[in-house]
Amino acid sequence: MSTLYLVATPIGNLEDISARALRILKEVDLIAAEDTRHTGKLLAHFDIQTPQTSYFEHNKAKKLRRVLDNLENGDVALVSDAGTPALNDPGFLLVRAALKAGHDVSPIPGPSAPLAALVSSGLPTDRYLYMGYLPRKSADRRRTITEVAEFSYTLIWLESPHRLEAALIDIHAVLGDRQIAIASELTKMYEHIWRGSLREGLEYIRDHPARGEYTLVVAGKTDKVTVWPEGDVREALQQHLDSGARPADLARQMAHESGWPRRKVYELITEIQEHKQKS
Repeated sequence: MSTLYLVATPIGNLEDISARALRILKEVDLIAAEDTRHTGKLLAHFDIQTPQTSYFEHNKAKKLRRVLDNLENGDVALVSDAGTPALNDPGFLLVRAALKAGHDVSPIPGPSAPLAALVSSGLPTDRYLYMGYLPRKSADRRRTITEVAEFSYTLIWLESPHRLEAALIDIHAVLGDRQIAIASELTKMYEHIWRGSLREGLEYIRDHPARGEYTLVVAGKTDKVTVWPEGDVREALQQHLDSGARPADLARQMAHESGWPRRKVYELITEIQEHKQKS
């Protein structure tokens, strides 16, 4: 049977592609690409003439059969626009179908934005949880973040530039003022990795226009209890109340997250609500 190769391609710097990846891209009979125009530039740069077909989220049902048919006659390489394929794209469906059909699946490892950000973050790398892109809506984001709030693993998310500030606000509101690394333009000319607390990170990105896709690496929960400053507690309470949180549930949650006594938290909630009624 034939082989489906999962070929990692550069996330920015073309020098990061491996000699093995170039050889495989030249030797296979077909390249299944997330965007043939994007991959075409990479192939042209390295003078690779292998035919391409598109395979992405919105044509996966139609193209899956074609790629499998090609595998009956020869090897195929799967590539994404950047990094390791089958992460955050429908490549896993193709992998599963190829294995079911009896084909071999072989990874050609290489660039990966989540791993590059993780190892350079300064946060623990022995245990981590990669969660892809955060949901678009704030309520859904907060639910997703809450699901992992108690985990001690280092957390990794991807985020687009126009939702970055909102995402950081929600992460801070749920997790508190943990350490974070905010990585952008990895391996490119304007590569930058900012490191500090979530609160400081919000101030930083508000003063620096967002550029490109972001990888967020956030510290996991530790046993050490850090008591939040009153300003942080008030800000978080206001955000939760504006989202429709019930005071009793909110007092319990924020007491756990902030290190404040539940009674003191409830007093702040009452104060905030009374102020809102008067204004």
